[in-house]
Amino acid sequence: MNQDLALAVLGEIMEWDLERSRKEFAWLQLISRFKYDGYSDFVAGVRFIESLAGWLQQFAPGEREPAYSFVREYLVYFTPAEIQHLIELVYPDYIRERILRDVAIAVKKPRYLVWSDPSSSEIYRKLLRQSLFFGLSDGARIDTFRRATTGIVSNEQVLLATEIAPGKWDQVLEDLRAALSDKDARFRYLFLFDDFTGSGTTLQGKLKRLWRDCAPIANSHFASDWTVIVHHYIATADVTRTIAEREEALQAEYGERGWFHKVEFSFELVLPDSLKIDEPKAGPFWDLIQRYYNSGIETVHTRKGGGKDVRLGFGQCALPLVLGHNTPNNSIPLLWADIDGNEKEPPMRPLFRRRQRHSELA
Repeated sequence: MNQDLALAVLGEIMEWDLERSRKEFAWLQLISRFKYDGYSDFVAGVRFIESLAGWLQQFAPGEREPAYSFVREYLVYFTPAEIQHLIELVYPDYIRERILRDVAIAVKKPRYLVWSDPSSSEIYRKLLRQSLFFGLSDGARIDTFRRATTGIVSNEQVLLATEIAPGKWDQVLEDLRAALSDKDARFRYLFLFDDFTGSGTTLQGKLKRLWRDCAPIANSHFASDWTVIVHHYIATADVTRTIAEREEALQAEYGERGWFHKVEFSFELVLPDSLKIDEPKAGPFWDLIQRYYNSGIETVHTRKGGGKDVRLGFGQCALPLVLGHNTPNNSIPLLWADIDGNEKEPPMRPLFRRRQRHSELA
């Protein structure tokens, strides 16, 4: 649809006068061009303004202003370029600094004096080569990480998925030993990347599956003091407070010798608690969150987040968050859900359509 036509339709839907239309159209054109139009899951021929017009029409005329105001004031959107920037910071901000901690221990010097020791460069090179890098989902954009570390990290160290065949494990170990000219070399670090974590529940399942694949080769392919380092580009403050406890619970469940030797967590950007939506903040939009809800969006996966429903998103995270490549299910479903209505419950139309990563069968 032509943008001018879309704006005209939106103006009619919202019943704006000329002055209000001029003000809102200027903002909408700017924010659409620089941010929202880049969302990857708009259907063909639709961009933000068209999607906004369709989304607003699911509400009664008197409810559309609170819905529009919510988007205007509280929506947090990360563009693909912003996510790429976070990925490009992973090596200098986290990987290098984490490995240098162990180099400092090896040369018995404070971190700021590491490079004064002539042996540090070689120790660092070996430890970096003894690292493997995995993406926990397609949102990790592991291909972007690989390009950002060209000439620093070998392609053989970057793997596109955590579930790999035994033969592939043997191949990466052979590559490591050839690169270091050491027939006994084994891996020391396993770096796991993902784009976002809202509650930490999904991560627990991913760690369990990874351990299932790593357990048979842990002693043969990894050093006795190996470390798994889980790094998220974006996380909620809740996760940073609870994720270590969740991992400790898994360790207790599996037993000390039946789990990873050591697991660490790091986060590039932590979203503050103040980002969460509650009734005072949402105002009249809070009533729409409650009223325009269809339980058909619930699945066996969403129920793992706890709560009687997912009106506030998976794990009751209540986030107004959209990522340029997908919308997290921790966000308020009224932003992303797409389902037809029935006799008892209304349809839900998405502003930013979510691409589901799990089966929708309950």
